[in-house]
Amino acid sequence: MYADCIVPLPLEGVFTYNVPTHLSQKVQVGCRVNVPFGAKKQYAALVTRLHEEKPDYPTKDILEVLEENTMLLPRQLQLWQWVAEYYMCTLGEVYKAAIPSGLKEKDGVVKYRPRTVDYVRLKEDFFDAFKLNANLASLRNAPKQQLLVLRYIELAGVNAALTLQNYNLLKEITKEELLKAANCTTSILKAVCERGMLEEYEKNVDRIPTGNIPSDLMVPVLSDAQQEAKDSIQQAWSSNDICLLHGVTASGKTEIYIHLINEAIKQGKQVLFLLPEIVLTSQLTDRLRKVFGNRLGVYHSKYTDAERVEVYRKQISDSPYDILIGVRSSVLLPFRNLGLVIIDEEHETSFKQAEPAPRYHARSVALMMARMEGAKVLLGTATPSLESYNNAMLGKYGYVKLTKRYGNVQLPEIEVVDIAELKRKKLMKGLFSPILLREVRCALERKEQVILFQNRRGFAPMVECHVCGWVPQCPHCDVSLTHHKSSNRLVCHYCGYTTQPPLRCPQCDGDSLNSKGYGTERIEDELNNLFPEARVMRMDLDTTRSRTSYESIVKGFQRGEADILIGTQMVVKGLDFRRVSVVGILNASTMLKQPDFRSYERAFQMMTQVAGRAGRTGSLSEADKKTGRVILQVHDANQSTVQQVVRGDYEAMFREQMEERQIFNFPPFCRLIHMYMKHKDERIIERISEEVAKMLRLIFAQRVLGPDMPLIARVQAMHIRKVSLKVETAANLNEVRRRLREVQNYLLSKPEYKSAVIYYDVD
Repeated sequence: MYADCIVPLPLEGVFTYNVPTHLSQKVQVGCRVNVPFGAKKQYAALVTRLHEEKPDYPTKDILEVLEENTMLLPRQLQLWQWVAEYYMCTLGEVYKAAIPSGLKEKDGVVKYRPRTVDYVRLKEDFFDAFKLNANLASLRNAPKQQLLVLRYIELAGVNAALTLQNYNLLKEITKEELLKAANCTTSILKAVCERGMLEEYEKNVDRIPTGNIPSDLMVPVLSDAQQEAKDSIQQAWSSNDICLLHGVTASGKTEIYIHLINEAIKQGKQVLFLLPEIVLTSQLTDRLRKVFGNRLGVYHSKYTDAERVEVYRKQISDSPYDILIGVRSSVLLPFRNLGLVIIDEEHETSFKQAEPAPRYHARSVALMMARMEGAKVLLGTATPSLESYNNAMLGKYGYVKLTKRYGNVQLPEIEVVDIAELKRKKLMKGLFSPILLREVRCALERKEQVILFQNRRGFAPMVECHVCGWVPQCPHCDVSLTHHKSSNRLVCHYCGYTTQPPLRCPQCDGDSLNSKGYGTERIEDELNNLFPEARVMRMDLDTTRSRTSYESIVKGFQRGEADILIGTQMVVKGLDFRRVSVVGILNASTMLKQPDFRSYERAFQMMTQVAGRAGRTGSLSEADKKTGRVILQVHDANQSTVQQVVRGDYEAMFREQMEERQIFNFPPFCRLIHMYMKHKDERIIERISEEVAKMLRLIFAQRVLGPDMPLIARVQAMHIRKVSLKVETAANLNEVRRRLREVQNYLLSKPEYKSAVIYYDVD
């Protein structure tokens, strides 16, 4: 017997191994096996097929079965194969992205071990009131030991259990809980255990907290507008499996989601709830756990690998989570009975994986998965992606609009500030306009909160010599180094290279080295000087390295532990802060100047979403009845996208952008495939990119653009070139992919190009 296996390597296809006789009863489709690869390597592989077709090369034996249970479901494998084919990557790369590290360790070693917790219990010999009291009396000369036993009796409910003469009624008490209650050390507990009264024992526990018992009483009551929207969604599903919910910020989309989830799980179906950012899972998980308790699972990269292994194992088991909430990688997990997929903030760019492969879009994968599983899909957002809105307008998706904020709270007032004019009049203090400073001061006086948005982290984007203009550059990438003041380091945000800032300019030996531009760290610094009485928090990649730091910032700001929150795009994505009355967007023009055909669409979405954080429950002050203020600082106040944001006119933005895209043939009027080439030698990358473009033009003619240099043309010492292909939406994509692969294989077969890397970014 032979087994086709997926190995977690970026190599095409599956690899066939011989199934030894002694393992023939254990090896099953979907199980994990340890296989040799190359001269010395071993990998945890997944079996995809068992057969008797001898391959035309010598096969190696499977070394051992790591897990007899199925770890890969048939439809899950089908989805992985679709992802590999559509996004032009390998099945091994999809495997690496989908499976937690603990289940794909090299050399067959699986690091995952179940989590154990130490518990303490009363020994059954002492489950007798007379004997227990006698031994307590004997501890008079050891007061700390006596206190520890008394605390155990209280916590475990020993008296009630003795009254009913039922040892099983004793509550389980952890060692940590007991030591904390008795305020004593492990040596005291050890002494009590040596006397024979108490004993320690280990127990396997879930790493994921289970929360409370679910109850219909916790399902929120819908407003009339929400109920109407929910009914319209279900009606749309009767004729179309996908529905777009276009609801303004703070319209209460989450409450609608909860009702739809509740109905799905009552029908015995599973629900996948996709979010664009880890930061959102903290708030939403708290809300959903109050309703669904331990029926809810959470999966994202800030969880430890062991936690992710536990979630994966549970999803494979006969009692998987009814609801799984997570970010884009969750879409590759196993589901036995999927009935509903909710994609919140569906417009978000975070759903698109950039590096490494597979470079998939979680929204597209989720739609395909739902089609394979026969599940319904709800796309929710206040600012739909042009592609989704266009599909809704064409009737490919159902469409429901929710125009009222929950509780009839008014949308915030947006005031545009022309910072170019203020700078000309010398009225700007750093990055803060007088109007923004006034609004922040008033909010602080009213004990309300403020959010300031600047989509650049660090202290300053670059350091520059005032004399000769020298700027420190990353030695491995074509970018300037960002100054981080707290660590006093210059950092490359592409490869992670760091160095100390020089005291003098290495080019002219001058000592006039100045920070240029503003990052979130510098804004925090300036705010502490301008408003010393204010408590300031910062939320960016530097302050949210762990899951607990994400949660502590979000929950701390929710509880009112800070007055001002400065953040990058993390603060944009659906967070619900009820006390925020003022939002400042410090430099919207940078979003509008990105060299990308989607820049205006994304700028509109980002500005609208940031603005939506203000006034979500109206002003908290009786003295000021305004529902929220947004100060939008730009260099060109009359720019059309800015005015569309002010008016909240999504339709105008949609029409304008669609007209431009149709003229220049950009998505959704075509499919866009980027072909990237990398090499350490710039001369070789120039030659190969020219040859790629020439060969592709013979096949695809005017559909080929390039070669050109991407915005960052060197990363980690690798030079990069790009060739773009615009393909008609009606074209046969399988044929397109086949021809691209032919060109790739031909070029990489040449000796001079063998060390080049070629990869694709689809859509």
